[in-house]
Amino acid sequence: MSAVAKTSRVAIWVLSLLLAFVFLLAGVPKLAGVQAHVQHFASWGYPDWFRLLVGVVEVGSAVLLLVPRLAFFGAAGIAVIMAGATYTHLVRVPEEASRAPLTLSLLALAAIVGFARRPWGRGTQSHEGGRPNKGMKQTKPEHNGASQPISGVGPTMG
Repeated sequence: MSAVAKTSRVAIWVLSLLLAFVFLLAGVPKLAGVQAHVQHFASWGYPDWFRLLVGVVEVGSAVLLLVPRLAFFGAAGIAVIMAGATYTHLVRVPEEASRAPLTLSLLALAAIVGFARRPWGRGTQSHEGGRPNKGMKQTKPEHNGASQPISGVGPTMG
């Protein structure tokens, strides 16, 4: 493995761990019903069940980020939550627009992790030591013989 590949791999793990930590810290209090979160969601005009949904997605996404084969889905969950948070801060509660750069930054970091851990578009080789992906069917090129003459059919040469 080249030095660049190793550095990239470490960087994606660091970003994944950072995002997992941040979203565990953000999601658990929402699920626990910490009063500040209950009040925020109410002041933003969202029902209480939405706070629980956001907490479940945050905690679930944080856990998925720690499993390389599932990290894409965790990053996607975080990106959706951060897109919604950005919308909330810019559109629903414009007085909180100063929070949007943070939510957009977290969305961008999630997009980087999601792109690096995407389950498609990497050919048949994984980033784990060059082994074939277990989910990818390995096939040999087949030749159907269409370009080869069939004996006994058509004109023959001398």
